[in-house]
Amino acid sequence: MAKEGSKDERKAAKKAAKAAAAAAASTAADDTAMSVDVVVAAPEATTSVAATEEAKKEKKEKKSKKEKSEVGDVTMDAEDAADEAEVDMSTISPIARPLAEKKLSKKVFKTIKKASKSRGHVKRGVKEVVKGLRKGEKGLVILAGDISPMDILSHIPILCEEQNVPYIFVSSKESLGAASSTKRPTSTVMVCPDGGKLAKKKGTGSEMKEDYKDEFESVEKEVRKLGEKLVMG
Repeated sequence: MAKEGSKDERKAAKKAAKAAAAAAASTAADDTAMSVDVVVAAPEATTSVAATEEAKKEKKEKKSKKEKSEVGDVTMDAEDAADEAEVDMSTISPIARPLAEKKLSKKVFKTIKKASKSRGHVKRGVKEVVKGLRKGEKGLVILAGDISPMDILSHIPILCEEQNVPYIFVSSKESLGAASSTKRPTSTVMVCPDGGKLAKKKGTGSEMKEDYKDEFESVEKEVRKLGEKLVMG
């Protein structure tokens, strides 16, 4: 009886050992599978992050190109308008004198376009232009002759004469806005080739990014001549 019991115990022990070995093998296989999954998943996650970063970069580049293109289109529109558009004199105020003709208008818009690339060299709108004149800024004032009512800027020529600053009217507020790098119609701008005294004092002005000195002096000379002719009648 003792021998039979010992035999049964040995058989049970063998079965238990086999079961333990099988369980250990199964656990090892599961661990290996999990390890493979992690290794496979890691490159996939890295690839996904890289793809997202690349997409963001492409989107940013497209946006930048679009903005540059729009600025280019705006400035080209101003020159095209000066070349092609026929002036509808019915839209021009009777006090819009001296009024630039087609050739001079093109020169004026080209000068504004170059000046607008440098910070502090172009003042836009009635408020900024009047402020500059009263502060003693020197430069060239350009006004839109088709602004209505003209009363909103009729005092500017008087200020210009008091400060000995030349001024000229152009036929289109849209073209004036486009030349000064904005999509909105603009009633008046002032080109300050020295960057503006106030801007220099505050340290917010800048040197010319694109030299327009020759263009400015040429336009200023023509505008002063027109002003003298207007005074002489």
